[in-house]
Amino acid sequence: MHYQTLEGQAVRCLLCPHHCRLEAGQRGLCRGRANIDGKLMAINYARSIGVALDPIEKKPLYHFRPGSRVISLGPNSCNLSCFFCQNSNSSQEECLTRRMSPEELRDLVQRESGEEARQVAFTYTEPLTWYEYIYDFAQLAREVDIVLVTNAFIDPEPLDELLPYVKAMNIDLKSMRTEFYQKHCGATLEPVLRNIRSVFEAGVHLELTNLLIPGLNDSEAEIKELVEFVSGLGKEIPLHFSAYHPAFRAIIPATPENTVLQACRIASRKLDHVYAGNIRSAEFQATLCPNCSSEVISARRQPLALTAEGCCSHCSQPIHGVF
Repeated sequence: MHYQTLEGQAVRCLLCPHHCRLEAGQRGLCRGRANIDGKLMAINYARSIGVALDPIEKKPLYHFRPGSRVISLGPNSCNLSCFFCQNSNSSQEECLTRRMSPEELRDLVQRESGEEARQVAFTYTEPLTWYEYIYDFAQLAREVDIVLVTNAFIDPEPLDELLPYVKAMNIDLKSMRTEFYQKHCGATLEPVLRNIRSVFEAGVHLELTNLLIPGLNDSEAEIKELVEFVSGLGKEIPLHFSAYHPAFRAIIPATPENTVLQACRIASRKLDHVYAGNIRSAEFQATLCPNCSSEVISARRQPLALTAEGCCSHCSQPIHGVF
């Protein structure tokens, strides 16, 4: 899906803003799409790096059915080239995969869900490079809710085609500086911002994650800029700050715990729901009511004080999310 034929046997992929021009036999930057005899083929179709039953909070999604579990899987590919990639062995390098057809995935979700909601997360690497597989699964299993954990580096048309089938997304917003995306990720910022707006406007449950890297994107000025962008869309959007650890080609020391906490403090001035990830501190873990500050969901992500309608049981304030 989403490509055009060019002169000879060349093709141009139109899935993401890279718009890779591929001669016969060449693969795209994502390594998941290749020109085979003049046709663009999804060579990673149904090939997963693994399958697991995860807590929904691991995505991280804190306001989408907290306490539930989700079948998780992902492709051996990514359309970004972040030098600090935290899971490079499966996103940036070739690794073993197993076949999981859409029919097999549907059966697995039905079997493992039990009394819980039927839901599947396309995650771990970059699921949008698995576009046709996700699209086909969505047509086959309308009863299963689809979650995407993504960098959102995709063209508008394919995103718009997929959004009606997606229930929740966590988007990794790496920086508010286009120079960061160009220099450190091999991409550009504007498509990501545009797509975040589109997801929010489409009514898909949205949460955002920002990985803080010392000296690169953790300045107070940039954090404030990021918070301004998010709050401009909706102050109810959950924002997760995560601590970076040296990985792949990165040798920058790990993010100090206080850097994450300070980012959370800045963000909490304008956003209702801010969380700290990958640190030991108990701060910014629980979900608080934005009206009365009561703890409505515990740090273990179990609802404590929510009504059946998803409101604070202390003051009846609606809590943003899907409960």
